[in-house]
Amino acid sequence: MDPNIQRALNDKLYDKRKVGALELERVIRELVTSKDYARVEAVLDQLCNEYAYAVHQPHARNGGLIGLAAAAIALGSELAKYLEVIVPPVLACFTDQDARVRYYACEAMYNIAKVAKGEILIYFNHIFDALCRLGADSELSVKNGAELLDRLIKDIVSESAATYVSVLEQPPGYTADDKEAHEERPDLPTAFSLKRFIPLLRDRIFALNPFTRTFLVGWIILLDSIPDLELVTFLPEFLSGLLRFLSDSNRDVHVATQGCLDKFLNEIKRIARVKKGIAESKKSKGDGKRKREDSIDSGSVRPAHDDGDEVGSETGNDEDDDDASSEDDWVPGQDVQINYKAILEILTATLDSPLEEDGLLESLRWVVEFLDICPEEVLPFTPKILAHLLPAMASGVESIRQAAARVNSSLMDYVVSLSDDAELMTMQAPSRIPAPGDRQDGIPSTRASLSSSRELEVRSPTPAQGRTMPRTPTPAPSVANPQADLDYAAAVNSLTLLFLNDHEATRVAALTWLIMLHRKAPRKVLAFNDGTFPALLKTLSDPAEAVVTKDLQLLSQISRNSEDDYFSNFMVNLLQLFSTDRKLLETRGNLIIRQLCTSLSAERIYRTLADCIEKEEDVEFASIMVQNLNNNLITAPELAELRKRLRNLETKDGQTFFVALFRSWCYNAVATFSLCLLAQAYEQAYNLLQIFAELEMTVNILIQIDKLVQLLESPVFTYLRLQLLEPEKYPHLYKCLYGLLMLLPQSSAFAALKNRLNSVSSIGYLHIAPRPNATTPSASSFDRPNRLKGRDDGIIRWNELLEKFRAVQERARRAQRLGGDMDDGSSLADLRIGDGTMESKSAKDTGPGRPPPVPVKDPPAPAPPVTKPRSGLGRQFGRLGGAVSGRGKRTQQ
Repeated sequence: MDPNIQRALNDKLYDKRKVGALELERVIRELVTSKDYARVEAVLDQLCNEYAYAVHQPHARNGGLIGLAAAAIALGSELAKYLEVIVPPVLACFTDQDARVRYYACEAMYNIAKVAKGEILIYFNHIFDALCRLGADSELSVKNGAELLDRLIKDIVSESAATYVSVLEQPPGYTADDKEAHEERPDLPTAFSLKRFIPLLRDRIFALNPFTRTFLVGWIILLDSIPDLELVTFLPEFLSGLLRFLSDSNRDVHVATQGCLDKFLNEIKRIARVKKGIAESKKSKGDGKRKREDSIDSGSVRPAHDDGDEVGSETGNDEDDDDASSEDDWVPGQDVQINYKAILEILTATLDSPLEEDGLLESLRWVVEFLDICPEEVLPFTPKILAHLLPAMASGVESIRQAAARVNSSLMDYVVSLSDDAELMTMQAPSRIPAPGDRQDGIPSTRASLSSSRELEVRSPTPAQGRTMPRTPTPAPSVANPQADLDYAAAVNSLTLLFLNDHEATRVAALTWLIMLHRKAPRKVLAFNDGTFPALLKTLSDPAEAVVTKDLQLLSQISRNSEDDYFSNFMVNLLQLFSTDRKLLETRGNLIIRQLCTSLSAERIYRTLADCIEKEEDVEFASIMVQNLNNNLITAPELAELRKRLRNLETKDGQTFFVALFRSWCYNAVATFSLCLLAQAYEQAYNLLQIFAELEMTVNILIQIDKLVQLLESPVFTYLRLQLLEPEKYPHLYKCLYGLLMLLPQSSAFAALKNRLNSVSSIGYLHIAPRPNATTPSASSFDRPNRLKGRDDGIIRWNELLEKFRAVQERARRAQRLGGDMDDGSSLADLRIGDGTMESKSAKDTGPGRPPPVPVKDPPAPAPPVTKPRSGLGRQFGRLGGAVSGRGKRTQQ
């Protein structure tokens, strides 16, 4: 360069540097005109090395920047050849510590890009990276300069990014602005490459500065608006960062990001509609073509004069139409490929990340839309979605709860519809489970997907089915049906883990899903229930009643569709749970038993439980369990039919059922006695009372008798009270009730039963006046006809049952003594203890979840046995009995 120009460019004043740049521009124009390109290269090298790269000379750097801009303007159409020399030093100045250098770098790049236009796109990534940093610059002048440069680059990208090919890559005779020529030579690389840009965007998308985020969103919207680029194809590369932008505290960032995501979602929906429409159009054309072929085939048998020419002309027109439609009707977006799987992976990961409300809401909205656009793509992600969706249903934010409920409803409806299709298919195919001896050739038996089981049924019919069934294209629907991707094992595991969630709504939703999955594919759910079944049993201890109800519904559903071994195992595990968790038995025992009896066969439940209790080693727990079962048997409305069957001992089923219950009911004397009253086996009940005399009358037994007397006044025993009017037909009924009266202390229950018996006492006296002969064999002939005739004949062997009762009670007595359980063996003499101690003892005796026995504090001075006869005893027990049996509440004196 001329020395004068060199001095001017190195001056500290901007005006002098500008004069030097103008002079340099004139010189370079002359050199280009004279085609002295060697001198041009020398000048550019001098500007770069001595000025633009002079790091410690800010004025020289400023002069070099303005000189390079002037040189670019002077080069004009020849600039493309020298961009690789001019642009790098300008890019280096973007990171200078001096704000003025950074500003002049923006100004120089602006002038260079304005002349280079499409050629500058070769350096788009470098310019974009620099602008991304300068947009958050602390100096306002630099930010303004970067904004101007950003607008210019956006204009260039909008105009030329999709089609512009650099002059350095163009073949001879190629015009950069000729789109038709570019379409003819698609192998030519464009100056802007979206594939090269996406990695840079992926790195920058996690920026935290709000200005940088606004800059990035603006560029994403711009690139997405260019049709030929199809940025939506690369959406998974930066979607995660965009969702994070929604949690930005800057409102402008939030609004811009929300608008950007809305555009992407609308574009995906539009592309899906286009592809669906094209597929339906092709299908309808194919169907129409087949119909025409069928009509031609059917018309070939007609006479030649029956519109033969018209058929041929119509066929020709249709073929012409098909050819025409195949040539045109290209719809934008029909060849765009959307990576739904990658997008759904990001959305499911977003559901798990601790985002703000807006990010979570947007993810849920996208999942709902995808269930409408491509539900078959969502199905494999069902376990992951459920693991994070159901907790969101219990969110403290109403909008999130509603959005989660919509996703849950849509997903469940889709899974239910797929299951229905599978059921229809299994009805068409051999609807049986392969037996252990069956052989499926070439197909493993441990396939876990639903399609595998359907294909197995379709591919391996029995020989008879192979002969009788017509050959139908059944494998095609199984291939097209997307339910093959539903992972039942992962879904069940995800739902089971949600049992530990703190929110009731989440636990209820998880059980609802399990109920639905088991209803639609019971064998698939049962195949993975090794860890699920203990979790379901543990959930019975849940504090929420709605959760327990759903849990019982699922357990009942599983048991109903399972074999007897599974059901028996369920009952055994339930008893073990009650045995280890006495509080559960006390608080939820009745609810669990009644719900199970509602969902399953009540007789099956009672028979199975009776068999299990009969083998129980823990005598105390067996007595408590029998007491609960007996109370439900007498009072539960769900067991009305069971009570009717017990009262009908003439049938074989009724007899076997009574015997099964009696053998296990022997653990509780009062329950066994009430079972005989319920079955109208009054003579057996009277015989039991005689054995009662051999037992120690504990407070617990007396309280149970008190409750039984209260139940005798309930509608359940209306038939028994009416039978008191027929003493000649039911003589042992009187003996039973009077026997109870003799066992009771004088209490409120004693008074109630005495009043009831006094109301019919005259009828009883009239009957017993003529005493039967002493030679009369047994009083059983006075009871209901044939009820106990032949006591040891038939299924019911009454004497054996009495011996069983005596043996079990003796075993219980020995167990109590060996265990040193003095509280359970406390006799009526203990009722003289003060009211507070007696109340605590009775509450402990009657509670199902009774803790280990605690020694009762001895009274300071035991009262003589004759000071207060039974009147005081009766008053004390009357207060206790009324408190326990009235409303189940214990009160102190």
